Amino acid sequence: MRTDIAIRALFAFAFGVGLLSCNNSRDYKNNSRATGWDINSDEGGFQYNNDYKEQETAPGLVFIEGGTFTMGRVQDDPMHDWNNSPTQQHVQSFYMDETEVTNKMYLEYLDWLKRVAPPSDERYSDVYEGALPDTLVWRNRLGFNETMVNNYLRHPAYGEYPVVGVSWIQAVEFSDWRTQRVNEAKLINEGYLAEGAQYKAGPGETFNSDTYIYNPENVYGGNTELSQGEEVQDRLEDTNEEGNPVKKVYPGRESGLVSPEYRLPTEAEWEYAALGLAGIRNYNSYRGRKKYPWDGQYTRSGDVKRQGDQLANFKQGAGDYGGIAGWSDDGADITAEIKSYEPNDHGLYDMAGNVAEWVADVYRPIVDDEFNDFNYYRGNVYTKNAINEDGSVKILGADEVVYDTLANGKLVARNLPGEIAQVPVTEDDTYMRTNFTESDQRNFRDGDKSSTRYYQPFQDATEPSKRMYNSPTYNATQPSDTTGAAPQRGYDTGTRTTLISDEVRVYKGGSWRDRAYWLDPAQRRYFPQDMATDYIGFRNAMSRVGSKSKTENKTARN
Repeated sequence: MRTDIAIRALFAFAFGVGLLSCNNSRDYKNNSRATGWDINSDEGGFQYNNDYKEQETAPGLVFIEGGTFTMGRVQDDPMHDWNNSPTQQHVQSFYMDETEVTNKMYLEYLDWLKRVAPPSDERYSDVYEGALPDTLVWRNRLGFNETMVNNYLRHPAYGEYPVVGVSWIQAVEFSDWRTQRVNEAKLINEGYLAEGAQYKAGPGETFNSDTYIYNPENVYGGNTELSQGEEVQDRLEDTNEEGNPVKKVYPGRESGLVSPEYRLPTEAEWEYAALGLAGIRNYNSYRGRKKYPWDGQYTRSGDVKRQGDQLANFKQGAGDYGGIAGWSDDGADITAEIKSYEPNDHGLYDMAGNVAEWVADVYRPIVDDEFNDFNYYRGNVYTKNAINEDGSVKILGADEVVYDTLANGKLVARNLPGEIAQVPVTEDDTYMRTNFTESDQRNFRDGDKSSTRYYQPFQDATEPSKRMYNSPTYNATQPSDTTGAAPQRGYDTGTRTTLISDEVRVYKGGSWRDRAYWLDPAQRRYFPQDMATDYIGFRNAMSRVGSKSKTENKTARN
C-alpha cells in the first residue's frame, strides 16, 4: 500500500515537473518572447523567417573565417619601404572569389548592359561604352601585341583568363551588377519574381535589390508582369475579412533572401585571405610566418612531379616571362588561365602572380592602426537614400542616368534606371555623433593640417605646394562631375608634391609583369582609380552576416 502511494506521488511529481518544463521551454520559434503573440500566424501579424540557418555561399565565392593577423611587411625588406609597417589587425569572416573575375564573366556583364541599356538609345549611349575594358592597354611602343588588343577580351581562347584593362571604377560597377543579378535569380527561384524575368526585361527595366526592399512595386520600371511572381500573386489573393493581404506580400531584408552585396575586398581582407594562415595554425596561434600564399620561402615547387616549376605566374628575369621552350617553368608568358596553379589554404587561386588586383582602399602610406584595428578600411563615403516629398524613396528614371567624367574625358555610368538616388549625409545626420562627423571620411586623420609638409600648430598651411597630398588635377574636373560634358585636355600646372590623392586606390599582389619581390601579399602599390593596365584585374568579396564560423566549423559549447 505504501509502495503504491509512493509510486503515485512520484508520477504526480514527474508530471508536475514536466508541465513546468513545458511552460518554461515555450516554443519561441512561433511565439514572441516580447509579447507572447503568434509569429507567422495565418491570420496576419508579424512575419519572420524562423527557418533561416546561415548565409549561403553565393556563386563563385569561398568562405574565409576571420581572425587576427599581422598585416604588413614581416619578412626581409630590401627596399626599405615605409608604407607597409607591420600592424596587428582583426578581420571579420567574409567570402571571396575563388578566382579572379574572368573575361567570360565580364562579357556576360557587357551582354546584359547591351540589352537593358542599348547603345542605340541616346539615353544610354554612353553606358555600354563606359563599361568596356580598355583593350589598348596591351600596346607597347616597341612591342608587337596587337594579337592581345584584338583577341584577349572576346576570343574564347582567353575566356577563362583574368580580365584586364578594367579601371577601379569599372570594377566597382561590375560588382554592383553582379549583386543585382544574383539576388534577382534567388527571388525568381523562390517565386517572388516572374519566371524568366531576367531575360524578359527590356530597356530601362532593371532589377535592383535596394529598390526591391524599399519600393518593390517599382522594380523593372513598374512592370508588375515581371515583379509579381506566383508567390506574390498567391499572397495578394490571400486576404483577411477587410480585404487586406494576410502576409507581407514582398520579402524584405528580414526574409534572408537578399544577399549582401558583392564588392571589392578591403586591403586587410585581401592580404589576410592571400596569406592563407589557416594552414599554419596550431590551436590559437600561428606556427611561424609566411612569405607567400604557399608554404616555404621559395617560388619553385619541391614536389617530385613538378620539381623546379614555378608556383605562380610572374616575370623571372629580364626578358624571361615563362622559361625556355619545352620546359614548363610557369607555363605562361602573359596571363595564365585561372586555376593553373595550386590554391592556397583558403582554396583561393592566383593570390600571387597572374594579375595584380584592385582592392577597395584609398591609398595612404600609413595604416592608422592607432585609431582602428578592426576591419580596417580607408575609403568610406557615407550616403543615404534620397527621399521624395511624399516620404517615398527617389527612384531614378531612364533619363536620370548619372555619369562620372574620368580624367581622360571618358564617361562611366554611376547608376542605372531603377536604382535609388543617393545623397551625402548631412550635418543633421551626424549631429551629436561620436563615430563619424561627415559624409566623406577618406581623409580622416590623414591629408588634413597635420599631414602637411610644413605643418605648425595654430598656423593654417593652405598653400597647395605645402600639402602632402597635393596631387595633379587632371582636366581640372572633379571625379564626381555629373554634367556629362567632356573637359579640356591637360591638367593644372601648379607645383605638385605627390601623385597621392583621394582618387588613387591600392592594388595588391604580383602580376605576370612583376618580379618575385611583389608576390609577397604584404606589398602594396597604388594607381589612379580611373585608369587601367594590362596587369591589374580584380576579384570580388562579400561580407559574412551572422556567426563568425560556418555551422560545420563550430565546436560544441556546454
